[in-house]
Formats: sequence, structure tokens, C-alpha cells
Amino acid sequence: MSLSNIINQKSYEKIVRTCRRHPVTFVPYVIFSLLLLIAPLGLYWLVSESSLLPYFQTRTGWTIVVLGGSIYYLSCFLFFYTHFVTFHLDLWIVTNDRLLDMEQKGLFHRTISEVDLYQIQDASSEVHGVFPSIFHYGNIILQTAATVPKFTFKNVSNPDQLREEILHLAAEDRKFHNQHNDNTPPTP
Repeated sequence: MSLSNIINQKSYEKIVRTCRRHPVTFVPYVIFSLLLLIAPLGLYWLVSESSLLPYFQTRTGWTIVVLGGSIYYLSCFLFFYTHFVTFHLDLWIVTNDRLLDMEQKGLFHRTISEVDLYQIQDASSEVHGVFPSIFHYGNIILQTAATVPKFTFKNVSNPDQLREEILHLAAEDRKFHNQHNDNTPPTP
């Protein structure tokens, strides 16, 4: 299934750009997941150095260790998978007519918002911190006259360049809507 089918793309509408969060913003989740995966090794070392080891060498103790370890590792993988799905499926689509914000809020919860470009009143970009400055990512905040008053593109690459592109497209769309107040679609 193509992206144009998901967003019900109009006949005159062209996708100008798709944006996702910068890959560097996912690195903390990878590091934290790796730490969670190696944490049981430290627990094993603590137990082997203490007087608790004989309790875990019984049949019941071993069953508890295997069951607890399985639950722990499945939880770690679920934690990583949930954050990966949320990271990967968050998507912003910029077309020549509108902006779409597809936000994945959990494994089974997604919100899709859209705004026409001519309704954008103000756009600002912000880059806060050392890593965003080094890797050139940040947020774009769009003020609109639509039912969704604020659109935020979180942690996107080159936010200043994208903000300029959106403002340019909004100006073009505003010109079109000022010329054609009868809502006729533009020709491609």
C-alpha cells in the first residue's frame, strides 16, 4: 500500500516531503535497552558471590530463575519494540496543499491530524542542546487558524530548512486560495 492511498491524496496533490524523527534521537532507547539486557549478568554475579546460591540450585529455585528471566527479557524486548514502533511510525507529510501529522502514541493508538497550508499563520524552529546542534535536528512549531491550533514536528532533521520550505509552500497555497475563492482544485 502506497503512502498516497493512506492519506487519501487528492488528484492535484503532490507529496513534497516526508519527515521522521532524526535517527540520533533513538540512540538513548537503544543504549537503555542494552543496559537492561546486561543487567541480569550483574544480578547473577551478586547472587553467585552471596550465600543465596544454594537456594537457586534447587529444582524450584531454577524454575523461578528461568520463569523470572523469561518474563524479564520479554519485557525488555516489548519495551524496545514499543519505542521502535512509536519512533518509526511517527511521520509528517508535507504536500503542496496540506500538512499531515501521523503520530503513533503506542502499539495500538495512532492520531492523524492535518491542516491546509493556507491556514498556517506562523512557523518557528528551535534547536536546543549540544546534540541537536551537532546533528542538526530540532522542532518546528506551526501556529494555524485551523481546529488544531498548533502543529509540532518533533526532532526533525534540518528544521530551519524545512520551516522555510513550509512557509514557501504556505505562501504559494495562500496565493492560490486568494485567486480562487470558489475552491476549484489547482491544475498540476
